[in-house]
Amino acid sequence: MLYTGQALKRLRLLNGMKQSHVAELLQVTQATVSRWEAGVLTPSDNQQRALERLFAGSSTADAALKRLVETSTARVHLICDHSHRLLAASLPRRAEWRQDMLGALMFRYASAEIQKAESDLADLGWYESRLASLVVDTGPNGSGDVPIVAGRVLWEKIPLTDGASGRLVTTLM
Repeated sequence: MLYTGQALKRLRLLNGMKQSHVAELLQVTQATVSRWEAGVLTPSDNQQRALERLFAGSSTADAALKRLVETSTARVHLICDHSHRLLAASLPRRAEWRQDMLGALMFRYASAEIQKAESDLADLGWYESRLASLVVDTGPNGSGDVPIVAGRVLWEKIPLTDGASGRLVTTLM
């Protein structure tokens, strides 16, 4: 998940944490956390992952959603709708991948068909919540690490407690 300044501040406040405490846990200065929240500075990928671990249990609803995805017997995964960062994946989905992808940016593995569907989302009203789900035809991506084959997936938009949206991706065939 990409932590924008506003989302980071919201999560920090919801957890009753001071900037200095977050800074101590992430081994940065309080001024660095302040700059992140102001949008002046963006946390590095390693810092983003550390923030994800820090706030992983911040929402009961989000934690429950993550558990449901991870324990599903379906081939399903959850990404941040904005950044395409992997938030959770079922065991059958993880078994398809050569490495642990948690926190990875998944769009780089998208096939041409998925990229096209992604580019059409704005016109379909996805971001204005006029569309809550969409069936997408996929094609092969040629990746050995995160292989995608020709088939169909269901994209479902799911609100997260920090105000962002998640996208649940379920393989249909």
